[in-house]
Amino acid sequence: MNNTVLFLVPALIWGSTWHAITWQLGAVAEVVSVTYRFAAASLILALGCVATGRSLRFSPRDHAFLAGLGLLMICVNYNFIYWAERIVVSGLVAVVYSTIVFMTPIGMRIVFGVPLQPQLFVAATLGVSGVALLFLPELEQAGRGGSMAFGIALVLAAAAACAAGNLIAVRNHDAGVPTIPGTAWTMIYGTLFAAAVAFANGSPWTFDARPPYVLSVAYLAVCGSVIAFVAYFTLLKRVGAGPSSYIAIATPVIALLLSTIFEGYRWTWIAVLGVVLAVLGNWLALRAIPRLTAPPRGEPSPAAASPRRSAFSSRRDRPR
Repeated sequence: MNNTVLFLVPALIWGSTWHAITWQLGAVAEVVSVTYRFAAASLILALGCVATGRSLRFSPRDHAFLAGLGLLMICVNYNFIYWAERIVVSGLVAVVYSTIVFMTPIGMRIVFGVPLQPQLFVAATLGVSGVALLFLPELEQAGRGGSMAFGIALVLAAAAACAAGNLIAVRNHDAGVPTIPGTAWTMIYGTLFAAAVAFANGSPWTFDARPPYVLSVAYLAVCGSVIAFVAYFTLLKRVGAGPSSYIAIATPVIALLLSTIFEGYRWTWIAVLGVVLAVLGNWLALRAIPRLTAPPRGEPSPAAASPRRSAFSSRRDRPR
């Protein structure tokens, strides 16, 4: 599967999960719904590994990083986003969260010494500007709430947690952690941390057996978690965390396209300009990737071709 497909799969799926999540709001506490979602995804991946003979055994050091990835990318990331959307409009959440395209390359530079590419920062500026134009009407309303600063802080924290998770994922790939078993353990740990948060804040462990809620949990677990995360981590392994993070720019664009079909979203010339800028930003980001197709057998991927040293590296992890 080439890298363009690996980029489009999570972007298309996560663009649709924005709507699936709305079927869960109000019926069950958000942190409990997150726990259900990733518990089901963890079970699917773990059973898949057992059925296909993939080992789920890792060293204690690898487990520590997998647990950190689950804490940051699943527990903190998702719960902070849910929390923020209670406070600020979803358009502001989308715009602020898209700043992950700046955070991730900077993190890669600090931790792994990966050079900053000017083209990626131009692409990031275009992409974030495009998302801002898409949600301009909501942004104009955002200033009317007194708790806006706290909501923005939550979204920034979620984006930073996801960016840090990207760095851990890069370390795991460099250390030879297989994608599918590693994703299974990431979701297992993420589920445990999310459940701990639910118990800590006294959330009721209810379940809505009506079809919309059950179907949304199933869709978010199978498509939004298993398929999307495996594709995303595979892409990250091949091209690096920086270019992969541009999925955060494509996702809200796809969400609005689906909203046009299912909810009658009305386009304005400003929104169209936003899409043009977002698409242009993604195009520039993808052009910065050395190769858009999977490498031939026996040839290393671009991400693997230049070994990285970092504070994460152990003696076993470092290139010899």
